[in-house]
Amino acid sequence: MTATAAQPNSAGLGTLPSEPEAATNGVRVPLGFVLDGDSSIRHFLSLVLHGAGIDTEEFADGPSFRAALAKRTPDIVFLNISLESAEAIECVVALGKRNFAGYVQLMSSRGSAVLEHVRSIGQQQRIQMLQPLKKPFDTGMLLKIIHELKLGLPPALAARVDLDEALRNRWIEFWYQPKIDLRKKQLVGAEAFARARHPHHGILLPGAFMPGATETELIALSELALAQGLNASLNFSKLGVNLRLAINVPVNALVKIAVADIVETFRPKFEKWPGLIIDVTEEQIVTDLTLANDLTRKLRHLNVHLAIDDFGRGYSSLARLKELPFAELKLDRAFVTDCGTDKVNAPLCKTVIDLAHNFGSIAVGIGIEKASDALALVSMGCDYGQGFLLGQPMPEERFTSLLRQRAASQGRQLASVGGGAHAANA
Repeated sequence: MTATAAQPNSAGLGTLPSEPEAATNGVRVPLGFVLDGDSSIRHFLSLVLHGAGIDTEEFADGPSFRAALAKRTPDIVFLNISLESAEAIECVVALGKRNFAGYVQLMSSRGSAVLEHVRSIGQQQRIQMLQPLKKPFDTGMLLKIIHELKLGLPPALAARVDLDEALRNRWIEFWYQPKIDLRKKQLVGAEAFARARHPHHGILLPGAFMPGATETELIALSELALAQGLNASLNFSKLGVNLRLAINVPVNALVKIAVADIVETFRPKFEKWPGLIIDVTEEQIVTDLTLANDLTRKLRHLNVHLAIDDFGRGYSSLARLKELPFAELKLDRAFVTDCGTDKVNAPLCKTVIDLAHNFGSIAVGIGIEKASDALALVSMGCDYGQGFLLGQPMPEERFTSLLRQRAASQGRQLASVGGGAHAANA
């Protein structure tokens, strides 16, 4: 991934945590080493691991990997076996000499015989060798491995709490999911998602605290999302990364919130701030485009723009219009799913993408979980993408850690994650 450089700021640039092992809130963060000659694979794996609560270090060759072992000890190693397997074998032997107690995950597009040979050498070194991964593999497979090993963040639970209680106790926090330019394979933004960190139940998803929420509670949540999102944008800019964030706000709350005051108070104060996207659902806004136009006029001077979420079902009512006041149209995930193979979804996706472009809007595919769907969206001309294939939502400190790693290893620029699709199939 790459990102537009923000105004120079020395805070946190070009450095990784100086402690032997990184920690968050006093709890040691697991560390993964990723060795692969393909940068897109390395960055894809790092994106997934960071989202799961695991720090990473990336290596393009064996010597740099072995040198790093003298400084830090990982909990898990993702080791690619290239055409020449000798390098992978040397790394496995080096781990054995250090009595490595973590896990080694071999991966390769080569035949299973080569994978099993290297695995057997690791077993002779008394290393915990996981079942090898044949490329291509997907995000779900990686997350399954991480959860089975009990590394990183625990899965969210299904407990229920009231939103009012979560707000009063300050349990609400916001996680950020990467938004990727599908053609350039660059990080261009992030979307904020609310989570509740319960003292007993752990991390709770919106389904645990949003049902039954009152309008007053939704307004309070929206104000908090705007303030914290803008503050996160400032924190990201300090790493030399200038990202446009997207915040979800119900229309009923949006018309009652002092958006201008919040933006003026919390927005980063530099000229090239990329602004903010406020996502509103299609069903809430499509019947009142006068309101949408009015909101657009009021927010434009603040560099705040509207986007339609879950777009596509109201296509017929919008196709006849000459203009739409939205910076982005985010395709309904029901259209995106299987768009690479489904003969019904594929033309629907293409039609909605073309409509977005006709209005001068950016087309965003959301809920991308398969490489075939990501590749299909690229061929259809879709601009941006989000989904577990490209990166799952992660806490701000995790997202910041990922940005810091990219800044340190790529001269303050985020390297390509391979758009996820390329990475998963390489």
